[in-house]
Amino acid sequence: MPHFSLMKKTVVITGGSRGIGNSIAHKFVKNNYNIITCSRSKNNLSELTKQLKKINSKIKIYTIDVDLSIKNDCIKFCEFVKSKTRNIDVLVNNVGTYVPGKIIDEKEGNLEHRINTNLYSNYVVTRGLISIFLRQKKGHIFNICSIASKVAYGDGGSYSISKFAFYGMSKCLRQELKEYNVKVTSILPGATRTGSWDGTSLGDERFVNPDDISESIYSAFNTSVGGTIEEIIIRPQFGDI
Repeated sequence: MPHFSLMKKTVVITGGSRGIGNSIAHKFVKNNYNIITCSRSKNNLSELTKQLKKINSKIKIYTIDVDLSIKNDCIKFCEFVKSKTRNIDVLVNNVGTYVPGKIIDEKEGNLEHRINTNLYSNYVVTRGLISIFLRQKKGHIFNICSIASKVAYGDGGSYSISKFAFYGMSKCLRQELKEYNVKVTSILPGATRTGSWDGTSLGDERFVNPDDISESIYSAFNTSVGGTIEEIIIRPQFGDI
């Protein structure tokens, strides 16, 4: 039988062990939400669980190691989620990867991998869990797109292509789900200080802090029933990198 809590609400986060996903998990745990998340790394998930339990020992944390660039792993994650809860209050489609490169000369196969990770993973997971939202007729889906979903960058290449497509998916979901009272918000961050930027010589002040994104998501989630924040753009104060 599912070990879900009747008292606490549930947030599902893809790629929740590091960076933006990690910050989102911390924010919701502080506010008494159960967390279901995934990562490719068992060690990172174990560390996340320890961190979250220190913050709030009463919540439930369910984790599974999967690679969401693989369709079967996306399906496996959806089955895992459904085995742990009947209801989802928030779904955060956060998984994604960035590799710099120009369309004209980037490595062969770069586009396929970016599409698999940054688009298809979010598409398959959303479709796999959408029946829960349609049944309960409420909930909120946050899609972590990118400022590269709107602005072309010289070294963006396949990354920008995949993020433009993901942003389009998010906008379509907004139209499709409003009649079911399910909210959809696109999040478009600029350069954010996550592990992707480890080794940079730039100071943290040149980046968006992941906590800025999780705070914005929590605030958008708590808008009134009649209002939806359709998208949030957060960019570095001193300009894009």
